[in-house]
Amino acid sequence: MSQNHIETLVNNVKGVGDSNPNPSFGRDSHVQQVAPGRHPAFARKIKTDKISKIATWNVRTLHQKVKLENVDKEMERMNLNILGIAEVRWTGAGSIKLGSKTLIYSGEHTHERGVGILFDITTAKSLGSWCPTSDRVVVAKLVAKPLNLGIIQVYAPTSDSEDVEVEKFYEEIEKANPVTRFDA
Repeated sequence: MSQNHIETLVNNVKGVGDSNPNPSFGRDSHVQQVAPGRHPAFARKIKTDKISKIATWNVRTLHQKVKLENVDKEMERMNLNILGIAEVRWTGAGSIKLGSKTLIYSGEHTHERGVGILFDITTAKSLGSWCPTSDRVVVAKLVAKPLNLGIIQVYAPTSDSEDVEVEKFYEEIEKANPVTRFDA
């Protein structure tokens, strides 16, 4: 069985590559905060049987059915395995089947904010569990080899938001972080 590996070569929307896998000077502490317990150089290369493509998209709304169909088509066109979605604007929390894909989502009682994660058929099979933390945070656990994967999709408040709302958001992320851990 041959094994490929994920390398961080293309790291932005325009496809500009980065041949240096290490964080830029002065960013080591930031990288370690983002990925606690892991050395940044090893966090970028994960051995796997298949290369997965992951992206995020602020869709502004999925309130109309045609918008959801558009997201599905774009995910197919871009050949994505996982798509994190912000501003879903659906109420409650749940999961739905969209053709061969699975969408998990978390929202509030009004049609504001909301987040979701859309998985292709292969990745959806490895979805171990998920937790709708709030209308701004949803967590998914994927069972994978050699490492399990925890994904946190967020919709952050804007810089114009009240400090109370921003603090609440960061508390929700802190609450979600341990949820991504797998029992050994």
